[in-house]
Amino acid sequence: MQFSAEMIAAGLGGEIVGDAGVTVSEFAKIEEGKPGALSFMANPKYEHYVYTTESSIVIVNRSWEPKQPVKATLIKVDDAYGCFAKLLEMYVAYKPRKKGIHPTAVVADSAKVGEDCYIGAYVVVDEGAVVGDGASLYPHVYVGDGAKVGAGTTLHSGVKVYEGCRIGQRCVIHSGAVIGSDGFGFAPNAKGEYDKIPQIGIVTIEDDVEIGANTTIDRATMGSTVICKGTKIDNLVQIGHNVVVGANTVMAGQSAIAGSAKVGKNCMIGGQAGIVGHITVGDRTIVGSSSGVTSSVPEGSQIMGTFGIDAGRFRRVNAVYRNLPELQRAVRELKKEVDQLKER
Repeated sequence: MQFSAEMIAAGLGGEIVGDAGVTVSEFAKIEEGKPGALSFMANPKYEHYVYTTESSIVIVNRSWEPKQPVKATLIKVDDAYGCFAKLLEMYVAYKPRKKGIHPTAVVADSAKVGEDCYIGAYVVVDEGAVVGDGASLYPHVYVGDGAKVGAGTTLHSGVKVYEGCRIGQRCVIHSGAVIGSDGFGFAPNAKGEYDKIPQIGIVTIEDDVEIGANTTIDRATMGSTVICKGTKIDNLVQIGHNVVVGANTVMAGQSAIAGSAKVGKNCMIGGQAGIVGHITVGDRTIVGSSSGVTSSVPEGSQIMGTFGIDAGRFRRVNAVYRNLPELQRAVRELKKEVDQLKER
């Protein structure tokens, strides 16, 4: 499909600088632009590409003024990044959607599949499972006994949803993710071995959640592991049994939350961060990349840093580390006194 600068500007409430009739049919990064492509520039460090890009249209912030001639047609908007994201959403919405049940799919007689669904090749929808209207299950997806997939949700190739788990509406779960595998529950016995503790709970994923590729979310020992509405989880994230992740929280790749931890709403968890079990992380907390959260923190906290040494030494070092500002002040005061004694 082709869109003119005039059409795009009308949809975004933007101002055209250049040829209003120029058309585009694809998107491109500004540094890789080509004729017929639409790009954007929101970060000033990419400004130099505006003057050399081959893209036909570039979306820029309304406040930006060029310092050199620009060959492309500009569309000035209040928020270039946000508007470009909106256009990408519109582009995806216009793409034709697959529908129907592939002949190799296996749908149990007791399962219920809603209207306008796509059930791809070699998908299995097991006994008593429910798939809502307009859901898309790509090839090799498994939906276990009694599991529910909400309307408009997309499960990409290879997603596994274990028995009894609940996935809300308009969710997106990417390839290889596993929802509802057993929580890591074992109890040591008298022989020094470990006995498995049965995990009889489920996972509940609320509406509008996105989960990245190869992420795993464990079922609860009892009750439910819960991912609340609007949360966005990156690839390769591990979430343990009975965890609750609050609404609109974001988690970057390779981060992990141990069992029974509670993470509040609107939190930001950086890549490779770790949160220990049985603690509470308050709303709007920011956890930096590779940081370790080892105790409960109040809402609005900002956590950063971790290191690994012998446990006993770590406790002693940590006790000193927490008092470093006071120690620094004491050292400065002592230095002043020494300097004064030297001057006498």
